[in-house]
Amino acid sequence: MKIKSDLFQQSILEYGPGRLFVNKPEGVSVHNQPGKDICSLAEKFVRAHSEIREKTCFDPEFGVNPVHRLDKETSGVMLLAVNREVFQFFSRQFEARTVRKQYIALLHGSLEHQDADGSWGTWHWPLSKAAGGRKNPGGASKRLPSETRYRVMGHSQHYSLVELEIHSGRTHQIRRHAKLSGHPVVGDQRYGSARASNFLKNNMNFTRLALHAQSLTLCTALGKEPQTVKTPEAPASMMALFDNDNSLHKPPAQPVRIEKVLPIW
Repeated sequence: MKIKSDLFQQSILEYGPGRLFVNKPEGVSVHNQPGKDICSLAEKFVRAHSEIREKTCFDPEFGVNPVHRLDKETSGVMLLAVNREVFQFFSRQFEARTVRKQYIALLHGSLEHQDADGSWGTWHWPLSKAAGGRKNPGGASKRLPSETRYRVMGHSQHYSLVELEIHSGRTHQIRRHAKLSGHPVVGDQRYGSARASNFLKNNMNFTRLALHAQSLTLCTALGKEPQTVKTPEAPASMMALFDNDNSLHKPPAQPVRIEKVLPIW
């Protein structure tokens, strides 16, 4: 997928001193594709708009850099830094694992709750730092403790709509844990069934990975309370697939707001 630079503004969720929160589309790389990736498009946009440059305290020598990872196939909230000081400030929070990262996904099959109270379950399978594959999602190298929490929001005939939080930072963590649970992420061509992905593509015109980074909660300035930035809504294609699949238990409709953060630097 390509984003025209003049449409990039529609992807901006929030901005302030040293930062840009953007809603990354699926199929777009975070970096490593000069001129086409999110960082390239963001930098081009910031350089072209004096108001954004001033309000973000843009450092042209530092440019725009991602504070964390998000798979090319995954859509959702992405935090970009536009000067070194703020990049380091946010990076420390990710390294300390104080950032709350919430996702929504469609999983194959009927995933059930595991906790006694019927709310959140937890996957604890250890994972290698490097990515795994369909036959060995845990990875071939040394496996490290990994934790993913999940909450089932609803079921359709073939899928489960799930909210997830990751409490460690392994590559493809949600996708690998979902595979190990026996309920791979819908549309996952690396860890899921190639046959299922081809069926969805050919019969349902569904071609994406059904995983979306819904929100980030973290401190945007020293000494301030954590703030949450959310995407305005779940991807339409994901929800259409779920709703059209003879939905049995739809999740409650809740408006999703983006909490704007006032610059205080």
